[in-house]
Amino acid sequence: MGMMHLAVRVLAAFFAAEMFAQASDTKKVISQYGENITVPCNGGDNKPADLIFTKWKYTRSDGTSGDLLVKQAQKDEAKISATDSYKDRVNITSDSSLVITRATLSDQITFTCMVVSFSNLNEYPVEVEVRKRPSAPEIKNKASQLENGKPTPLGECVSTDANPPVEIIWLKNNQTLVDNGNTVVITTTETKDSVTGLSSSKSRLLYAAGKEDMTSKFACLVRHVTGPDQVTAPVAFSIYYPTEKVSLQVMPAGPVKEGDNVTLKCQADGNPPPTNFNFHIKGKKVTVTGSNVHVLSGVTRDDSGEYKCSLPNNDKMEATAMITVNYLDLSVSPSGRVLKKLGELLEVKVDKNVSSEPTVIWTKEGTRLEKQPNFTILTYSHAGVYTCEMSVGGIKRSSSFQLIVEGAPKINSLTKKRSTDGKNKVLTCEAEGSPQPDVQWSVNGTDSKSTYNNGKAIFTLTVEPRLNQTVACHVVNSLGSDSRTISVLPHQPDDDDKAKLIVGIVVGLIVVAILVGIIYWLYMKRRQGTWKTGEKEMGTSEESKKLEENSHRQEV
Repeated sequence: MGMMHLAVRVLAAFFAAEMFAQASDTKKVISQYGENITVPCNGGDNKPADLIFTKWKYTRSDGTSGDLLVKQAQKDEAKISATDSYKDRVNITSDSSLVITRATLSDQITFTCMVVSFSNLNEYPVEVEVRKRPSAPEIKNKASQLENGKPTPLGECVSTDANPPVEIIWLKNNQTLVDNGNTVVITTTETKDSVTGLSSSKSRLLYAAGKEDMTSKFACLVRHVTGPDQVTAPVAFSIYYPTEKVSLQVMPAGPVKEGDNVTLKCQADGNPPPTNFNFHIKGKKVTVTGSNVHVLSGVTRDDSGEYKCSLPNNDKMEATAMITVNYLDLSVSPSGRVLKKLGELLEVKVDKNVSSEPTVIWTKEGTRLEKQPNFTILTYSHAGVYTCEMSVGGIKRSSSFQLIVEGAPKINSLTKKRSTDGKNKVLTCEAEGSPQPDVQWSVNGTDSKSTYNNGKAIFTLTVEPRLNQTVACHVVNSLGSDSRTISVLPHQPDDDDKAKLIVGIVVGLIVVAILVGIIYWLYMKRRQGTWKTGEKEMGTSEESKKLEENSHRQEV
């Protein structure tokens, strides 16, 4: 009996919903053509506690009502009741919103959400508007020329597939043209596609040009609710009056370099300008029909010179222009990877062929040099990447080489000093060589460190002094090796102390040498007193020799 009573109540509520539904104010939903339409049911506030079901329906074009679907409160799935084109296009979301796929203009009707509960029933009508952004405007049937003071069909602006229809506006130099019934006449027509219902608009402009329109630009703007405005590319028209002067323009206006495309543009001040011109290219006449430009593709240094253009029917009405083609050929020797030995000679040569004096910049590892490098005696510090960059008239050329200076390792010094705590000795082995040498110490130590820069290596090692201990520093790379030893004994003076000792010894030796000199001088003076100075000075060499022999015997 309970289930039957519930069924009766549901049935009664359904009929009451159909006959006595309370409708709220009609809302509006705007959707885009071809996209999904989401129609809300009372903004999502549509599920009373005693909800029985939610039903969506729509109003046909003839005013009759058509059902779309019903969603029972106790069920997860909705029952599709539509039998027309909506059968496969409708669904309901968790908040009771109606979803219609692939929107068309036929969906521009009123959809109603009916919410039925045990205590109440309500209807929420929603009006759907489907909008379609128009195609980009296009100016068709453009006039070949305009006549001074005479109304002439300038062109037709066309925009298609829109809803609602577009507004077409004609522009001259970005200013709106207004129909005045005389010099400006604008006629607009609209048509609808029989299948889609989308609108196409066409606006025809009748315009009487003046001489001031020689540089005018015309465009067509389409305005639509979907925004933003769409504008055609500006179009210029020729206005007839005779040519009095010809000019030749070279583009680009800046420096021209080899490989550029150069455009020669011949201009006449008449309107419309002539459509045929003669271009005089290196002594040859080239006639261009239907255009006022001639392109020189991929120019070379041989294309430098004077160029002319003239009217085909009047060669005396001509214009000239000079073209200078800049060029730059750069070759640097050596190039690439350059491997040299320490102390060798390396000469750097630069060969260039250039249209004018270039700007030259030399860099080493990105740092600018004062002048071109040349190496009479290579050192390790000369190693690096050298780049020569030349520029002239918009052309830039660069050439680089990587200089590698190699040499077998050589130990320059092996020294020691006390550590900061005074207990150990810190050995420093300074060497040079390239590739970077490795070090091998003959003893184990602590705090081993090494640095390498520009071919110079510094190795340090902290060791504990011991009796009869000699430490060897051995450095090696792919080109050779070198070794040096040093004594590391307890209480042994460091290199600083040794230096002081050596200075003392040198000073002592100097003092001893002075004393020896004085003693020798005194000794020689005593000997001279025993000679017969008069006879020696006046005697013969043989007598002097005998005297010297006697002196030696006395000393013995």
